[in-house]
Amino acid sequence: MQATSPIRSGSAAAPAPLPAAAARKPARRSRSWAPLEPVSPRARWMLGVGFFVLFMVVWAAVTLGGLVSPTFLASPVTMVKEAWLLFSEFNFIHDIGMTVWRVFGGFILAAVVAVPLGIAMGAYKPVEAFLEPFVSFCRYLPASAFIPLLILWAGIGETQKLLVIFIGSVFQIILMVAVTVGGARKDLVEAAYTLGADSRGIVRRVLIPGAAPGIAETLRLVLGWAWTYVIVAELIGSSSGIGHMITDSQALLNTGQIIFGIIVIGVIGLISDFVFKAINKRLFAWASL
Repeated sequence: MQATSPIRSGSAAAPAPLPAAAARKPARRSRSWAPLEPVSPRARWMLGVGFFVLFMVVWAAVTLGGLVSPTFLASPVTMVKEAWLLFSEFNFIHDIGMTVWRVFGGFILAAVVAVPLGIAMGAYKPVEAFLEPFVSFCRYLPASAFIPLLILWAGIGETQKLLVIFIGSVFQIILMVAVTVGGARKDLVEAAYTLGADSRGIVRRVLIPGAAPGIAETLRLVLGWAWTYVIVAELIGSSSGIGHMITDSQALLNTGQIIFGIIVIGVIGLISDFVFKAINKRLFAWASL
């Protein structure tokens, strides 16, 4: 009598069923907090506004709760009252206009001088070797240190304040533009030479168009620094402007007006930054492709 095999000849063993946990697909993890993971525009706005709301809540709790003396830090309610007083009785809108004029006047003057010099330094290495040591040296000199000399040279009028912003901005723009232009792709330059372009044509048709988005971004960044220089210029020998108002409020220990002046500077600077960014995005939409 033959023994029967438990597995018939020619038949394959049935595969064992997979466990239920292994059969399921792994759940997709949320990547909201993954490094370099972008967020939606709506989430970005909500997070940004949320920080300001949290800041105001903490500020109100500290001041209205009596944790800090009003002499040293005014409450948000007091600041709003002082802001209304500034606009209704002290013509604060004129001070804002003067500060904006000084910022953009000194910044435009610096850009007109610095952008051509930066392009020349980035495009021509002998020019870079000639100017870079001096420009790098001046870049580390604080603009506020020149105020006593500028008062002697130009008085305490508008020229002195424009020159403070000019000195604080011009050397930064020169070096940043030079780095942007000097970082042009070498293959594009060689291709232009192959097609018969001369040196001036390389600068005009290759280097400047290629560096234009970077130059615009440099100007946007330095404009933000110009807002810090104008307050320093207005703190000394000024009869108008936001910095002048802050100095007068300090003498009266009016922290509500001081805080409001600081907030106004930040709001105007933020608006100008958004406008500058929108203009750059519209002019150089191809740069983000």
